[in-house]
Amino acid sequence: MPRAEAVSCSLAESDGDCIVYVSGPGYVALAVPPESIPFIAGRLALTHGIGRYIGSFDPEKISDLAPFDLPFGSFAVKAKRFKGMMEDVDSQKLVREVGALFSKKNSVDLKHPDIVVKMLMSDRVHLFIEEYRTEADLFEKRKVGERPFFSPISLHPKYARALINLTGVKRGGTVLDPFCGTGGIAIEAAEMGMKAIVSDFDPQMVAGTEENMDFYGLRLHGTGVMDIGEISQHWSDIDAVATDPPYGRSTKTGGEDIDRIYARSFISISRVLRPGGSAGVVLPHEMDTSEMKLEKLFPQRVHGSLTRYYHIFRA
Repeated sequence: MPRAEAVSCSLAESDGDCIVYVSGPGYVALAVPPESIPFIAGRLALTHGIGRYIGSFDPEKISDLAPFDLPFGSFAVKAKRFKGMMEDVDSQKLVREVGALFSKKNSVDLKHPDIVVKMLMSDRVHLFIEEYRTEADLFEKRKVGERPFFSPISLHPKYARALINLTGVKRGGTVLDPFCGTGGIAIEAAEMGMKAIVSDFDPQMVAGTEENMDFYGLRLHGTGVMDIGEISQHWSDIDAVATDPPYGRSTKTGGEDIDRIYARSFISISRVLRPGGSAGVVLPHEMDTSEMKLEKLFPQRVHGSLTRYYHIFRA
């Protein structure tokens, strides 16, 4: 899911001028216009860092690393294994070897380097110059318990943002959440410069979302209290729907079967999307529909009794 989010964001922010060169466990190497990189970095939720790709090599063949001149300044090499890969390789020995190559033209400064060369130990050893780090603290400041109106059953902000990003919606586009709950998805959409629209069957949730948006100084571009089946009567030509419907809670639906609600949701969502628009829908199990094309599906195990499935549909 992190790799798919990175690619979707890069395509959106570069107007499709994005080439995937290589990807593997814990990384993806893309070619995008340089001016789009700050905007891509500002959107990503599941990526830890972004940098300029130097190259890759097998740990026993560091000579395969093509000559590369670092920018002017001091440097440090920092290694990380992806999920325990290359356990039999001495990471510090590799750090010293890579450092020796770059120290021919640049000075080493382990405490306050001008340049950080990240070494990812995965299927191969990958090197990149770190330029951006995801600001995880910002997500923590927007998590459920920090909002004036909240419910414990809600996506963490970074996963709400990832869901939006997986749809590939562009900045300035419209994002509708028809099961808005406490507004977590709308908050992230507005934070990324999109036009957030919300609705919910429960008027308390819509009012709570408005309160939360005001708390963060964000604007809603449309609201409504309505059943999911009514959204196409109010909106059309929506760029993306991103939503996390209730899991098995039918008290607000007159006892209607939850899978029936999901099925009706697919019909309504397909009607409000513009041609080529996309929908990110989180469900407690896999589902498909004839109304839209299922492009991607990502399971996320939450705990023993709950796995979330992130569905990405295209109209």
